[in-house]
Amino acid sequence: MNQFKYISLLLLTGLIFTNCGGEEENGFSGQNRPVPAVEAVQAQFGSLPLEERLSGTVRAGNQVEIFSRISAPIQQVYVESGDQVQQGEILVELRDNEYRERVRQAEASLRISLAQQRQARAALGEVESDLRRQRILAERDLVTEMEIERLEAELESAEASLELAAAQVEQARSTVEEQQQALEQTVIRAPITGTVGERMAEIGMQATPNNRLFIIGDLTRSKININLTERMLQYIETGQSVRIYSENFPDTVLTGQISRISPFLGQGSFSTQAEIDVDNEGGLLLPGMFVTVDVLYGESEQATLIPLSAIYRHPQTGETGVYVAPGFGIETEILEEIESSGSIGQLSNPTSIEFKEIEVVARGREAAGVTGVQSGDWVVTVGQNLLVRDQGDEARIRATSWQKILNMQRMQPQDLLKEILNNGMADRSASN
Repeated sequence: MNQFKYISLLLLTGLIFTNCGGEEENGFSGQNRPVPAVEAVQAQFGSLPLEERLSGTVRAGNQVEIFSRISAPIQQVYVESGDQVQQGEILVELRDNEYRERVRQAEASLRISLAQQRQARAALGEVESDLRRQRILAERDLVTEMEIERLEAELESAEASLELAAAQVEQARSTVEEQQQALEQTVIRAPITGTVGERMAEIGMQATPNNRLFIIGDLTRSKININLTERMLQYIETGQSVRIYSENFPDTVLTGQISRISPFLGQGSFSTQAEIDVDNEGGLLLPGMFVTVDVLYGESEQATLIPLSAIYRHPQTGETGVYVAPGFGIETEILEEIESSGSIGQLSNPTSIEFKEIEVVARGREAAGVTGVQSGDWVVTVGQNLLVRDQGDEARIRATSWQKILNMQRMQPQDLLKEILNNGMADRSASN
């Protein structure tokens, strides 16, 4: 069943409750037939906001997951879920005995490499000295050319040994640095300032690079991710305003703007992600929460506007239209009071009703721009079913405000029925 038809049926139930005080209030035609009671609002002239309703997922500002870079048992945990932490604060300490031993071994290997380098340097110096002496003797023809060539070969070998020793020293130093960094990783620190959530770390648990320990994020700032299709990218862009709703805060609407849109479409899905940065000082948005996001991307052309609940498909003719009360009028000051307070007016005397076919030229989430009716016409929003029964000849009209009708359209059916029953019982009590 269409949502607004369903709402109309529920409101009809409410009208039956409120009009059950007797024949005098309901009114009867000359043939002893009850005149139906309906609710109506005045059509307006204007434009509709163009919007795209999407679902979004909330993330905390700068939200990060914390993993261990090494594998080791957890020795101490310093924070709980909900704790505030500063960047660099210690979160977890892992058992470091093995890593300290590796550092000691690496440092010992470095000392050995340094000693070997000194030996290679000394051996090179000895060969260089010997070669200088032999060359002096060769100038006096006291040594053979073969002896000089042998010493030059020894010099080349000594130089290669020194280079090898230097490389081994560099390698040993790198190993020491690597083991020291691994030792430092046994202390896991907060990479950002924020709030700790989803603590998984427990003392004695084996921490590995694959096991998440915490999530940390800035709860004063939130990021909402929404998915955009390839079609939406033609009219949705960064900087456009958004409205954010949630059942968790039904009386509050958050606003923001689209901060960034990824230019890459997902393979197979042909959609991409957009992000919305929102201030969350009040703490309404919680990471992981699903919200409804309306992206406002323009306005329609101006037309006569009516609530969506006024649009009715005539069951006899199949035409789409609205019921209009051409002879219904209401004093300006009373109308202004109704619009400002949202209260419902009194039922009118029986008034003629006509069904007019319309064409929808623009459709919003709560209202539609149409042709076929004029601005200022009173259109029926509740009780069309009763008018079908009476061929739409006449009805008693109760004037109501746009805001009240829009609020009812937003309500869940169970909440709407509860309100109708409560109002009906209150009206009957007042009449008694």
